Amino acid sequence: MQIIVNGEAVEAPDNLTAAELIRHLGLENERLAMEINRQIAPRSRHDEIVIQPNDKVEIVRAIGGG
Repeated sequence: MQIIVNGEAVEAPDNLTAAELIRHLGLENERLAMEINRQIAPRSRHDEIVIQPNDKVEIVRAIGGG
């Protein structure tokens, strides 16, 4: 299926959960926040949330510094 991640078209497997998408993108060890179709996807629900075709996903990584 095709989804939009941070404004870019991405081909992803069907029935992908938010947690699986993070692994698919190679971001599993990152501190991040996710929004799907303008709704915050709480980390506690990433295993439950199923990404649908044409969903718009925004992922922001936390970067420390001072």
